[in-house]
Amino acid sequence: MNISIPLLQLITIIVCNLITQIISSSSSSSMDTLILPLKLQTVTKPSSKLSFHHNVTLTVTLTVGSPPQTVTMVLDTGSELSWLHCKKAQNINSVFNPLASSSYSPVPCSSSICRTQTRDFTIPVSCDPKKLCHAMLSYADASSIEGNLASETFNIGSSPRPRTIFGCMDSGFSSNSEEDSKTTGLIGMNRGSLSFVSQMGLAKFSYCISGRDSSGFILFGEASFAWLGPLKYTPLVKMSQPLPYYDRVAYTVQLLGIKVSNKLLQLSKSVFVPDHTGAGQTMVDSGTQFTFLLGPVYTALRNEFAQQTKSLAPLLKDQNFVFQGAMDLCYQIPPTRRSFSDFPAVTLIFQGAEMSVSGDKLLYRVPGMRKGSDSVYCFTFGNSDLLGIEAFVIGHHHQQNVWIEFDLAKSRVGLAEVRCDLASQRLGLGP
Repeated sequence: MNISIPLLQLITIIVCNLITQIISSSSSSSMDTLILPLKLQTVTKPSSKLSFHHNVTLTVTLTVGSPPQTVTMVLDTGSELSWLHCKKAQNINSVFNPLASSSYSPVPCSSSICRTQTRDFTIPVSCDPKKLCHAMLSYADASSIEGNLASETFNIGSSPRPRTIFGCMDSGFSSNSEEDSKTTGLIGMNRGSLSFVSQMGLAKFSYCISGRDSSGFILFGEASFAWLGPLKYTPLVKMSQPLPYYDRVAYTVQLLGIKVSNKLLQLSKSVFVPDHTGAGQTMVDSGTQFTFLLGPVYTALRNEFAQQTKSLAPLLKDQNFVFQGAMDLCYQIPPTRRSFSDFPAVTLIFQGAEMSVSGDKLLYRVPGMRKGSDSVYCFTFGNSDLLGIEAFVIGHHHQQNVWIEFDLAKSRVGLAEVRCDLASQRLGLGP
């Protein structure tokens, strides 16, 4: 969903080219898991695992088409329609070539898929001059990308997924980022009818993002590992009626409160509940980097965190500086400070589960900005009001070293603190 910076801006500042090792399990009754290229592993139920690296965005590498072409896609639980760059554009060197694939098939305007109600592209149906289904995706920064809906074979490990619907985008998007040339598109993972999750028929998937080596993995299917331990579950919030500011296919959970150290912010419970327009839902979003809170909640958290840290580090003296347009609590950090383990933890309290943000996840160094010999670090919670976003958004920076399970069958999200680098090693993905 990408609302720390809108999606297209996020993509333009990808700082890592992510190299993915792919593991997929066989669908046979023997439940043997085919591991590429690491060791054999047996799991309780068939599943597929993909490793990823991350920095500003999370990406996975798949192969698409016949014969297979390698693509690198941003993993976004806040978006529905997956898409690929399908034509050479300025500074976009990583593209998918549909003309080289025998399994590529554009979706005609007459197809029922073209009339599918989805928030990701315009309704009513739009046809191009060739009578093919035209899709245009628009983002919060008023930028857009457009092309045609098509079907193609996506390969998860050695398991081909034919006739997967995606957007073959060929215009409307350009980037000045050298790093963006390494990203081919986006894989939509929300609960919408055209998302990758829905098209694959996935009842459950999980991911785990490590904190220091910028790596991790996503697992499609059941995750039954003795070393994982029990997960704490919070139910997905369902909204039956359409509301203008409510995303009904997002992974929405109920935020109940926030603690700084052991001090609960004194806020009315009503501030965490969506209003009559749908504004105020809480979404778990892998496509957004940081966490954003509605104005009153952000202000209360900012003030309390600043109060509890006033003796730990000096505030930035530039009163007018706002990082990424929404994060205005920043510090001058001397080179002698190596960690933020002494800073108070911020705990997000959900129905049935909690997420604790502590240590180095609390502050983020502003690239290239210094005050004398000091670096500038900003609090990793922002004000969604400053971005014009009517929601609470839990970004992937705060999901580091948390096993996050999206259980669609039971309509819930599971959380467990875990060392994701060690989990990667146990799954045969680490060194």
